[in-house]
Order: sequence, then structure tokens, then C-alpha cells
Amino acid sequence: MTGLAFGESPRWHQDRLWICNWGTGEIVALAPDGSSEVMLSVPNSIPYSIDWLPDGRLLVVSGGEGLLLRQEPDGSLVTHADLRALSGNPWNEIVVDGRGNIYVNGGGAPPPPGQQFGAGAIVLVAADGKMRQVADDIAFANGMAVTADNSTLVVAESHAQRLTAFDIAPDGSLANRRVWARLDDGFPDGICFDQDGAIWYADVPNQRCVRVREGGAVLRTVNVDRGCFACMLGGIDGRTLFIVAAQWRGFEHMMSDARTGIALAVETGSAGAGWP
Repeated sequence: MTGLAFGESPRWHQDRLWICNWGTGEIVALAPDGSSEVMLSVPNSIPYSIDWLPDGRLLVVSGGEGLLLRQEPDGSLVTHADLRALSGNPWNEIVVDGRGNIYVNGGGAPPPPGQQFGAGAIVLVAADGKMRQVADDIAFANGMAVTADNSTLVVAESHAQRLTAFDIAPDGSLANRRVWARLDDGFPDGICFDQDGAIWYADVPNQRCVRVREGGAVLRTVNVDRGCFACMLGGIDGRTLFIVAAQWRGFEHMMSDARTGIALAVETGSAGAGWP
């Protein structure tokens, strides 16, 4: 697919690739035959990231508003959680694990004087609607993924150039923080797990997606001609790596006529696993 304003948060759902098109405020579903459909428009906001509740209802992080939105069966959007109570800074990525725990990252403390970004946080929104912060001091929180057994959450810390893991407790709390992989010259954005326990991460400044195992050993690299913002395994057999990429010139240019956003498909050897 070409002509995206700025694609983010790709998700394989109901046999289609869903993409948040930040520059238009739309969520688009792309079918294997190349046809696409606008599934939802989020008025006056940017749909930063998406995932689904166990009952199939769509969740949307309206990051600038500080709201987690939920789409009802009639198509209406309602507030699922008001994240502004925890931070007034923008929120970013979402992942819902297999038990229905909702994790949203971003927010966090205000940035230090002279800096654009402060340390981020991870918030848990439980099934009963209660929310609480479960991790802090995240160095620009980006993609998140949960293992298939719901035991481990990994978050991309872009500014620290690492993937960081937490154990997930029975109540959804996060513990035993540790470095899952140091990435040397890598700047991880969106991430996903495969069935071999490796992680694919997208990298904007290096214009690539990289598959690494725990500890940081590089298993494969896919180079692209523009910044890679996120990736997701899907397709009929789960072995297709979908990449959303664009020429990044800053938020102020997202609404420009230069629609450089694309979606790519690359065949891989190991199917996707875990959440999202």
C-alpha cells in the first residue's frame, strides 16, 4: 500500500492488516488482495495505537487527548479510561494480553528544561476499569508485546536503545525489570514476538526492521528506503512481516501533501506469537 500519510500500529486482525493513519485520523484495514477500507475515523485527534478487548471491541489510544477510547457495536466511540488522571503528557502504545489486561505507555513525568521528552510510564487498565501505573522511568516508551503465555511484557525504550522486559504478576502488575536486549546502534519503535521467542523491532533512523533474540543477537535485518515505525507478523500462516514506513520530517509535516507512508510485506520463517 502506498499513499499513507503516516502509518503506525499495524495489527493483523480478522484476516486483514489494520493500520493507524496518523496524518488523517483514520484506521484503515488492508485485505490480502490489496483492497482497503476505512474502519474508523477519530475526529480532531490522532489514533496513536489500537488493540482489541477479548469481546472484540476496538480500543484506540487518543494520545494527545489522553484518552483510551472504545468502539461500541453500534460504531460509537466512548471513553474507556481517562489517562489524564495519571499524566497530562501524550500517551502512545497499547497492548491487551490474553487475560484482558490493558497496558498503555507514554505519559510519565514532564520533560526536563530544554528537552522535548521526559521519562515515560506504563499504565494497567484492569477489566473492572481501575487503572494504575505499573512501571516508570521508561526512556521514550514505544512498542510493547506480551509473550503467548502471558508471563512477560517487553517494551521498546527508544532513547535507551534497548528492549526491556517485565514479569507479569497474576494481578497484572509488572515486576523483575531487566534488559531483554541491548541494541547497540538500534532505536526500537514498534515490536512483535514470533514463535521462536525472537522479537522484530522497527527502527526509524536506521530505516530497517531487525529480528533479535533475547540478549541482543541479530538474526535478520530488512532494510527499507525510509524510516520503519512499526512491524507486525500476520497473514494467512502468520509468517508475513508487515512494515509501516515513511519519510520522517517531524510532526508538523504529517498533514502535508507528500504522502510518503507505505505498507510492506516480507515473508519470514517463524510465525507471529503473543500479543498483539
